[in-house]
Amino acid sequence: MLEVTGPVMKEVTALIEPILDEMEIELVDIEYLSEHGRWILRIYVDQSGGITLDTCAEVSREIGDLIEIKDIFHQGYVLEVSSPGINRRLKKEKDFERAVGKNIKIRMATPLEGQRNFRGSLQSFQDGILCLRVKDDLILLSYRDVEKANLVYDF
Repeated sequence: MLEVTGPVMKEVTALIEPILDEMEIELVDIEYLSEHGRWILRIYVDQSGGITLDTCAEVSREIGDLIEIKDIFHQGYVLEVSSPGINRRLKKEKDFERAVGKNIKIRMATPLEGQRNFRGSLQSFQDGILCLRVKDDLILLSYRDVEKANLVYDF
């Protein structure tokens, strides 16, 4: 799986975010990647009360033609609009603020005392510092150094 980031994703974000804002829908994440030989533009959205399949279809109709008209992508792709799911990715500061009190897993860009991966309960997020309870320890992690983070639900 190859994922593309950078100027193209910024262009897509700038194009669709105003439309989603009007619809009172939050843009959670965008992925543009090649899976099994085909390119996929995957857009994750959410809203108060959750996202339905009908809402995803409506978002797809609203933004699909606009993306095509702007001719951002120079090869064929499939547009997928989806909810972020229960193990939603945490990227923005407001994502971490909403995740306080929940279990998360984090991969840091640089190791902290030889460790890059952490899993625990997010106790607080203030001034760019994540306070994570891992077993009986509190660990402070810099938001700037987070490479990837997700909510975790244990069933």
